[in-house]
Amino acid sequence: MADTVFDALGDPVRRRILEVLGQGERPAGAVAEVLQAHFTISQPAVSQHLKVLREAGLVTVRAEGTRRIYAVDAEGLDAARAWLERFADAFAGPLDALETELARGKRERRLAKDPARRKAA
Repeated sequence: MADTVFDALGDPVRRRILEVLGQGERPAGAVAEVLQAHFTISQPAVSQHLKVLREAGLVTVRAEGTRRIYAVDAEGLDAARAWLERFADAFAGPLDALETELARGKRERRLAKDPARRKAA
């Protein structure tokens, strides 16, 4: 599943589609209108991108009369998030160390500005 999701997200058009749908569900035509402001893309090409996102589990589709309404699939995003969280601990230590160094630097700058504090520390 993760391979399919990240393959789908590898395309900037599909990432933009998710951003658009993240604001609320929309028919395919409305998605195409938004995309045409940023990309040179046809309605059939948008439909193909939506199909890839649907097959990857990132968007859902429902029929409403003759229109197809697309929305972000929270379950698909949760699966991607769960896969990424496996790596969160790898970044936690270095980020904690960075936070400590930033605080130390801030303290040293504060002490350098106020000689009375330097003696008390």
